[in-house]
Amino acid sequence: MAIDLFKKGRDFLGVDYPIISGGMTWISDFALMKAVSNAGAFPVFASGNMPPDLFEIEIDRLVREIKKPFAVNLITIAPNYRAHFDILLRKEVPFVIFAGNFPTKNDVVTMKAAGKKTISFAAVESIAEKQINWGIDALILEGNEAGGHIGYVSLIVLLQQVLFKFRDFPIFAAGGLGTGQIMAHLLLMGAYGVQMGTRFVLSTECSAHEKFKTAFRRAKAREAIATPQYDSKLPVVGVRALNNKGMENFGHLQLELLKKLENNEICKEEAQYQVENYWAGSLRKAVQEGDVEYGSLMAGQSVGLFSDIKSVHQIVQDLMKEANEELARVKGLF
Repeated sequence: MAIDLFKKGRDFLGVDYPIISGGMTWISDFALMKAVSNAGAFPVFASGNMPPDLFEIEIDRLVREIKKPFAVNLITIAPNYRAHFDILLRKEVPFVIFAGNFPTKNDVVTMKAAGKKTISFAAVESIAEKQINWGIDALILEGNEAGGHIGYVSLIVLLQQVLFKFRDFPIFAAGGLGTGQIMAHLLLMGAYGVQMGTRFVLSTECSAHEKFKTAFRRAKAREAIATPQYDSKLPVVGVRALNNKGMENFGHLQLELLKKLENNEICKEEAQYQVENYWAGSLRKAVQEGDVEYGSLMAGQSVGLFSDIKSVHQIVQDLMKEANEELARVKGLF
């Protein structure tokens, strides 16, 4: 039973276990990807808004040194998105994941024509159906329990809206996931596998600052909160992170930008750029410098499920053990 449930996700991703290590800016680097790949799971490189020349160097290294399938996460709302896109077209990268916002039809078609498998996120049912019609190869249903940039709908609703509607399409679940038990039940529902991000932050191979990891270890699920949008004049993609001074300062930034918009001191595009620039900079402060007070501690609500740091290999093995035990328990019920 367990082998059959894991098979379609394994076959699609080309790895031993259908567990995607979510692309996290400043965190999902080569070292973490290598560890995830060696553990038999599916690694994702987070491009963020990396300078194009550095991005190309990193991509060449991934192609050269990671022998199993992997993906590169492209942030569609990043200023360097188009440069990253054009670089990937020339590289032998097997999978591309569009993140930040859903891609255009032309971007999906062009990337597929270059020989890449394409994956994107679906925050609502209509976006999922549109992308499937465009030819996207797989979807990740990410509920707003997730960390980082989030949509408006919880995973439990997305599963009912999308997973149960598109039964034969490759769909992976994400958002608030951290145990093998929940993975087992998602496979039973029809998911091809799961994506986890927050869980892999608490790994020995993760290069994040120790203060960043300590904040995760101490956090409770309710402390991972989502940022509000104060006014539709400044559309803001919600971000979930641990509550700290950095979250408060983002609220102040929104108010300042709204005032400038009202006074015609700034255009909407520039205001949105400043929003994204704020998160990129504050996340770097937290991850690389250990500024856990004013930096961004992007975390999903699953942060409250664990407090131990383990090797990536052990994390993956624990997840598979828990999943198989849960599948055996459920089988016994029938």
